[in-house]
Amino acid sequence: MTGALFLILYLLAGLWIIRCLLPRQGSLARVWLGLSLGVFLMMWLPAFAAFFRPFDYAAQWLSLIALLLLSAAAFLFRSRAAPARFSDEDRKDLRLLLLFALPMSLLGAFLQYTHVLRPVDGALHVGQSTYGDLPLHLAIATSLEGRTLPADYSILPGTQLGYPFLADSLATSFLALGWSLRDAMVIPSALMTALVFSGFIILARRACASRRAAALAFLFVFLNGGLGFLYAFDMAGVDLGAVGRNQLQQGTWLNRLTNILSGWYQTPANHAEFSTYNLRWSNIVADMLVPQRTFLAGWAVLLPCLYLIIDGMRAEDNDTRRWALLGVMAGGLPLIHTHSFLALALASAAWFIHGLIRKERLSPWLIYGGTAVLLALPQLVFFTFRQSGQEGFLRLRFNWVNNLDGAGLQDGYLWFYLKNIGLPLLLVIFSLFEKNPWHKRLLLGALFILIPAELVLFQPNAYDNNKLLYAAWALMAIPAADYAVLSWNRLKAVPARPLMAALAAVMMFTTGTLAIIREAVSDYPMFSREDVALANFVKENTPRDSRVVTGFQHINPISSLTGREIVAGPDLWLYYHGFDTGERQANLRSFYHSPETNADVPARYGADYILLGPEERMLGGTKEALGLLYEAVYDENGYTLYRIPEG
Repeated sequence: MTGALFLILYLLAGLWIIRCLLPRQGSLARVWLGLSLGVFLMMWLPAFAAFFRPFDYAAQWLSLIALLLLSAAAFLFRSRAAPARFSDEDRKDLRLLLLFALPMSLLGAFLQYTHVLRPVDGALHVGQSTYGDLPLHLAIATSLEGRTLPADYSILPGTQLGYPFLADSLATSFLALGWSLRDAMVIPSALMTALVFSGFIILARRACASRRAAALAFLFVFLNGGLGFLYAFDMAGVDLGAVGRNQLQQGTWLNRLTNILSGWYQTPANHAEFSTYNLRWSNIVADMLVPQRTFLAGWAVLLPCLYLIIDGMRAEDNDTRRWALLGVMAGGLPLIHTHSFLALALASAAWFIHGLIRKERLSPWLIYGGTAVLLALPQLVFFTFRQSGQEGFLRLRFNWVNNLDGAGLQDGYLWFYLKNIGLPLLLVIFSLFEKNPWHKRLLLGALFILIPAELVLFQPNAYDNNKLLYAAWALMAIPAADYAVLSWNRLKAVPARPLMAALAAVMMFTTGTLAIIREAVSDYPMFSREDVALANFVKENTPRDSRVVTGFQHINPISSLTGREIVAGPDLWLYYHGFDTGERQANLRSFYHSPETNADVPARYGADYILLGPEERMLGGTKEALGLLYEAVYDENGYTLYRIPEG
């Protein structure tokens, strides 16, 4: 109940602040901006309080003091204009939201419900896309409770958490207020998913020439996937593959479809055999918004920022309040999602230069940029740059995943993007031939994002550059959709026009639709009932600041479900965050293989407990060897937990 009240207060405050500052915005835009601002503040204010005191129940309510002060400041600096009434245009836009954003929001809520710790006979299940990264987000969310910031990685103690953590600390807030871990993860994510879908419609309505174009841009962005489905159904009557080898063409006819809907990453949007097909344009719903919590939270803030910029560029006024609010939200992005911050900064630089060349008024940009830099710089210096200074960050590499390890392009440059993005890319190119200055300005912003993303890898995992490219695509989809509607109108006298449109829709949306359907039916157990029982014991019977020696598997009930620290987590995440865990992992292997000879290892890493389970047995651990040295405090269901004596 207290968690729900907390959520409502923040959302109401966001609505109030937008009502005070931007009353002339349309009703739908005001509601969306207000709810987005409420979520933004809910990520930031409790976390900010945790820099001065523990991140606990009291910190959540103390953050309301800052929320009250901001609400009062918004009232003091409010616009005197009367709020825009709900108009006929709003009514038509609402219909668009109900037709497109609402179904996708329900789908997003369903995927969050099924893909995040869904209880099944005492076990906890997830989906295909959340199987990889969810345990990391769980570990961050559960470990921050009761700590002060900045905190260490709970899966690599002694190393400051530089990964953008505010999407996960939002879940921590609700854990501190009494919600279950599942609810704390699912409910805010479902809310942010709805804000992203509805927000893009509202953004596209402001930027596109028509509602049809806005709807089409929405589909271009969220049903993205390209031409990969053609690979899946090429020579469908011949069995050309096997598991792990050309698997997309395994079986014949309906077996090909069965493989897509049940195989592990066999969708033609993001196929596991990268070297075989080079299909890397992951569907943004299935592979980004659902599993990538930082990406989801980033877009929940990025889209309002883009809306405020586009609204400012198209509006006749230069309302200082709009640009100041934009600066605050943009300045808060680095610890929410660094890639979204970088994409916004690059696009903003392009539009600023464009305005400078055209001798437009620059003071709004200076207000926005100055505020954003002032707020973002401490985050970048004390968190982002510390982490990105690790080995493997910031490497020159042309064409990201199409040039793995710098070995040369696997596909021709244009063909790589054409097969991955599909026909909408051609629409972007065709739109350049229209004399539309607005489209060219949007595409200039996209180009400023694309060029660095095509030349520099910003993290060890080359795939992650797509987080920049999707922001560019969100801008490119607008002129593409406008051009598609323009072409439709120009073909009015062609009798085959409906058939042409139907065939184009099949070519553009089949791959993305298959990816979403596959994700909707995926179901995998992550934590067994034995894992859950162990986690419950640890939470109830060990101190909150305990540290446990475990294996370094990525599905670890200790780190993910209890919030306790472990000595070393998996390279699946830590390597791509720039850390070398080789020494710690080698020491843990030696300890489990021969605990008596390596008895100093747990103390060296400040451990309080030692876990022996299936993964630890694979490292050589045995009950006989550990039982000679340590007292067992838990021994059930294949797990034994040992306490390390003090001193």
